[in-house]
Amino acid sequence: MAYIGPEFAPARMPPPGPPQQPAQTVPPPGQLPQLPQGAPAQLPPAGPAQRPAQTAPAQPPQGAPAQAPAPAQQPAQAAPAPLPAPPAPPAAQAQPLQPAGPGAGMAPRTAQGQPMVKMQQLQAERHQTVEGNRTIIREPDRVIIREDDGRFLIRHSEVDRFRYDARDVRVERQGNNNVTIVVRPDGARIVTALDDNGRLVRRSRVLPDGREIVLIEDRGPLVANYNYYVELPPPVIRLPRERYIVETERASPEMIYEALVAPPIERLERPYTLEEIRYSPMVRERMPRIDLDTINFEFGSWEVPPDQLDRLAVVAQAIARAIQRNPREVFLIEGHTDAVGSDVDNLSLSDRRAESVALALSERFQVPAENLSTQGYGKQYLKVPTDAPERQNRRVTVRRITPLLAGGG
Repeated sequence: MAYIGPEFAPARMPPPGPPQQPAQTVPPPGQLPQLPQGAPAQLPPAGPAQRPAQTAPAQPPQGAPAQAPAPAQQPAQAAPAPLPAPPAPPAAQAQPLQPAGPGAGMAPRTAQGQPMVKMQQLQAERHQTVEGNRTIIREPDRVIIREDDGRFLIRHSEVDRFRYDARDVRVERQGNNNVTIVVRPDGARIVTALDDNGRLVRRSRVLPDGREIVLIEDRGPLVANYNYYVELPPPVIRLPRERYIVETERASPEMIYEALVAPPIERLERPYTLEEIRYSPMVRERMPRIDLDTINFEFGSWEVPPDQLDRLAVVAQAIARAIQRNPREVFLIEGHTDAVGSDVDNLSLSDRRAESVALALSERFQVPAENLSTQGYGKQYLKVPTDAPERQNRRVTVRRITPLLAGGG
């Protein structure tokens, strides 16, 4: 029987299938990194520290506003203004790598240069302005936008995540774009081109022999009425629920891998830009997803607990196996929270948790960082519809978006 997405009422999942053979590892350096064998090694120090932000006035106490409406409700004719660009990465050479704890990634810094790993520390570093019909909330490394219809979204630069273990980093102006080139120790280069609004135009990996693997190339319609929010009807899902929403706590390794290489569940009308995928739930729902329900974050923290890092191994192996099959694969790591707390806090928290999981996948399991994108959604898309604390809503998910970017299976 077919049923309509995107979310389902909680249901008990069937027990996992029989043990599967270990996932195939990826090729040696120069192409894609090798997955660790046996017990993972100690997590290396996290990526570069952010530049200290200017002291900003503390945000006034906030209540718990009503849940923001889903992007699918945005009128098609309402074209948003250009999104504010996220904070730009430092130019020239890469900054020294600073340890920030396992899975913490590039911890944002206070005006005094102290790392922040919890929401309470971050609240005092926000600065809020009103620009037209939008409220813009700037954090040291992120921009949060509240649209005039109450919808929230968040933006940040992914380039700093690629800088981990870099041999060299340089920023150049090429035509109308700002291009960051990250040179890896093996000589491979990660090339990211952004326009002046911070929109990703192109991301590629250039191998030491000169071959280029284009991961994302945004040929989106640059017209006056361009809308990041794409309205589509909910998909008709003919897969069994456990194959469409795969929960790592119950799924076998093979089920996880199959979900990460599965084709779209419905025919795609066209390719979608990365921003359309990020901000349009009905576009994302065309692809199955993996719920990482084995990772539990501390309250108000985005650091992956060190004792839970190894729980990402099965997902890391599945992603690496998919990238070995097709080096152009791109996966979206999505962060979600429950409905407790303010929209702004939850959005920032979810975005940082998604980034921490992506960092852990790259730093501990050598999943290529450039094949991952991250986005937080706060409490906009609850898995269990409740305003109460709910563990199932505090989740990070993984979704393959390569077909969405390409417009095909």
